[in-house]
Parts: sequence; C-alpha cells; structure tokens
Amino acid sequence: MEGMAYGAGKAGGAFNPITFFQQPHTILRILSWFFSIVIFGSIANEGYVNRPDEAQEFCIFNRNQNACNYGLFMGTLAFLCCLVFLALDVYFPQISSVKDRKKAVLADVGVSAFWSFMWFVGFCFLTNQWQVAKQEDNPLREGGDAARAAITFSFFSIFTWGGLTLFSMERLKSVSFQEEYQKLFTPQPPIPLI
Repeated sequence: MEGMAYGAGKAGGAFNPITFFQQPHTILRILSWFFSIVIFGSIANEGYVNRPDEAQEFCIFNRNQNACNYGLFMGTLAFLCCLVFLALDVYFPQISSVKDRKKAVLADVGVSAFWSFMWFVGFCFLTNQWQVAKQEDNPLREGGDAARAAITFSFFSIFTWGGLTLFSMERLKSVSFQEEYQKLFTPQPPIPLI
C-alpha cells in the first residue's frame, strides 16, 4: 500500500496520455461527451421543420418547443460538464490533499448521478413527444433521422453517465479508505528520552 490517497504519492509526476485515455472512466467520459454533441447537434440542425404552407419552423417533436429546448439545453450543458470533469480527471493525480480529492470525487458522483437521471427524463420526454407527433405536421418527413438519433443517444447517455457514477463511487471508496488510513497511521514524532 502506498500510504497516499488513490495515487496521491504520484502527485507532481508526468502526465501519461496513453494511460489516461485507456482508463474506463475516461472512455465513458469521452463517450458521454460525444453523445451530448450528437444530441444537441441533431436537434439544432434538423430538429425544426415547417409545413410547405408555413414560414415559421416548429419543433419536430410534436411541435413542442419545450422538447427541442430541453434537448438543446441539456445537450449543451452535458457537453460543458464533460469538458470540465475531463479536465478534472487530468488534474486529479496532481491533487495531493485527501480532502480536496474527496471533494472532487463527491462532485463527480453527484454530477454523474444527476446527468444519468436527467437523460432518463429527456429520453422519456423526447420519446413521448415523438410518438404523439402528427404526420400532417411534417408531410415531407424531414428530420426523422435526427429526432431518432437524439432519442437513441439520450438512451445511451443514461448508461454512460450511470457507469461514470459507479466508477466515481469506487473512487470515493478508495479515497475514503485512504483518508481513514492516514488518520490512523500518521507518523508520530519521536518522543524525546529524558
């Protein structure tokens, strides 16, 4: 056992990108990042359609602007969260304080669980609005692939963020163990002999 929290003994060491990108946590984070790009990109590009006799475009999901707004907003926010936590994953081995590591891991657990839940809500919402959409609102059947892609990748995002939650929970157990280990086995200064 190193006696340092989850690799803290290596704090200040050189960054190895190959090792970093081979970690399951990093792979899931990059997948979540990619899925969020697909979701907001497909809705932004082809999520708004109109009838041939209309000038104004409406959301492809049952003409419900809230469905498109939800997908765009959540996709953009998930994209930014992935970037922030990917940067934190890069910086994490440099953190030597166990308390700071624990705060970072707790934030990761909370954010990952939040996003897993929000993508579940988004998947249900977008699927429901897509099911009740009327064909006469989109007679040319434009944007159907984009709508299905947003729904599909919302579903996949539930599992990638859920996996990130599980990996973060494992990391939290390790950090908590190391914190207790340091409390119990801190080196005591020698007692002077009189």
